[in-house]
Amino acid sequence: MTQSKRTAQATNESLHRIFTVAEAPDSTLGVIEKEMSQNLAGFLNNHIVASKNALTDIEQDFVCPRIPEQPEFVSDHIHHLLDKLVAQSVHTASPSFIGHMTSALPSFILPLSKLMVGLNQNLVKVETSKAFTPLERQVLGMMHNLVYLQDEHFYQAWMHSAEHSLGAFCSGGTVANITALWVARNKLLKADGNFKGITRSGLFSALQHYGYQGLVILVSERGHYSLKKSADILGIGQDSVIAIETDENNKIDCQKLAQKCQQLSEQNIKVLSIVGVAGTTETGNIDPLDKMADIAAQYDCHFHVDAAWGGATLLSNKHRHLLSGIERADSVTIDAHKQMYVPMGAGVVLFKDPSSVADIEHHAEYILRNGSKDLGSHTLEGSRPGMAMLVYASLHIISRPGYEMLINQAIEKAEYFADIINQHQDFELITKPELCLLTYRYVPKSVQKFLAQHSTTTQQQADINLLLGKLTKFIQKRQREDGRSFVSRTRIEVAHYGGEKVIVFRVVLANPLTSKQNLQDILAEQCLLAQESENFLPQLLALAEG
Repeated sequence: MTQSKRTAQATNESLHRIFTVAEAPDSTLGVIEKEMSQNLAGFLNNHIVASKNALTDIEQDFVCPRIPEQPEFVSDHIHHLLDKLVAQSVHTASPSFIGHMTSALPSFILPLSKLMVGLNQNLVKVETSKAFTPLERQVLGMMHNLVYLQDEHFYQAWMHSAEHSLGAFCSGGTVANITALWVARNKLLKADGNFKGITRSGLFSALQHYGYQGLVILVSERGHYSLKKSADILGIGQDSVIAIETDENNKIDCQKLAQKCQQLSEQNIKVLSIVGVAGTTETGNIDPLDKMADIAAQYDCHFHVDAAWGGATLLSNKHRHLLSGIERADSVTIDAHKQMYVPMGAGVVLFKDPSSVADIEHHAEYILRNGSKDLGSHTLEGSRPGMAMLVYASLHIISRPGYEMLINQAIEKAEYFADIINQHQDFELITKPELCLLTYRYVPKSVQKFLAQHSTTTQQQADINLLLGKLTKFIQKRQREDGRSFVSRTRIEVAHYGGEKVIVFRVVLANPLTSKQNLQDILAEQCLLAQESENFLPQLLALAEG
């Protein structure tokens, strides 16, 4: 075995170990804390039960509105939480939980989280985060370098500058996207002569001063719902988020994007931002970012990339090219609590130009004073925990090659799952994985054959897809209720069905502990559940048989 192969094998074994077994702490802990610290996976398996209780049943454990008049012993209350809360929680770390962008955490995260909580640093100001503030600035520099690849002199000049910021830590992608578009809006409608800027005069006066008939945000049909929240909060209205059609690969149609920009320009409606998506929530696809950057430059508008999911792919030298053009973005969102395996919630927004945040700078007399390095002067959120510490630790303990291995394995796993779906006579792959997301559905062989016939009418196709949607919902709900595994579902347009929206299973294969056997078992379980459908499956087979 070559040295490089031995190194890769050792790294792989090390990564698997940190997601399964933690080292026992030196200090004496309570029984529960020790069990969690030594074997979190085992603790979760022992205490989280596969419950079929409906949400309304669980709510009965949490109905009393009165604050207790008598204190409880800690041990009694912990057992109460174990029985009522932990036992009914969703086992997001399970290898068979592949429905959402939540995964197992490395075992070292637990003791570090306890340290972070115990220190209770508030990152809004240096006075409550003397060491955490420069640490967070360094982590922002590391993430900025991941995206923009600037040289050392750039980071020496800007990383710790009080008047500048390379980005901001946020609770997640939603706040990161809002922050990016907030900066874009304030920069566009800044103070000018006697006009005091939008921050002082408001949106109406700003539009009048600059002579715009309105502002819009352009994004693909696969854009995240947080962009509409952003438009609402920024005062331009949800209808100002315009969805551009996607192609058969769920990527924005750049020709239609350019046409829309030209149409809006003729109407004197300013494009506030073009938003590229690097890892769509439903299918995991990546927009043609380079082409979008060209269009944004042509129409002189802010180019933002929502890479909340796919941004971590930049850590993989093998797959980094998939996000080509992201380095041209004015701002980028990345969620560390997704494919960087830190807990909720840790998102970042990064700005190519460190001076961009000047347009949202704010101060107060008792904190955030002019000239201070208080992080809160350039963030939407005020008081924040020191989540940057967990990202900092993960970047050092896992390292870039470790992350690359995790990301590469996740994509390979998705490709494997797509292959066995394609090979199975009773399943249909809907979207091929570009990252580690894919969609598919259960379609009996005879129904697939019927749909493939040229003689099938549009109405017959619609009737079949309606029943298949009902069957997909039945299987997905039953699988969730049984508790052995979990996939999510969504409804998307499918090109080879003429753009008809169909209900499909959606899976996210980021958990390092998910095995090929897990994936095989999930398909087998779905086949069995389909047979239990007393209405939809018989109707489907009857339609297919004519």
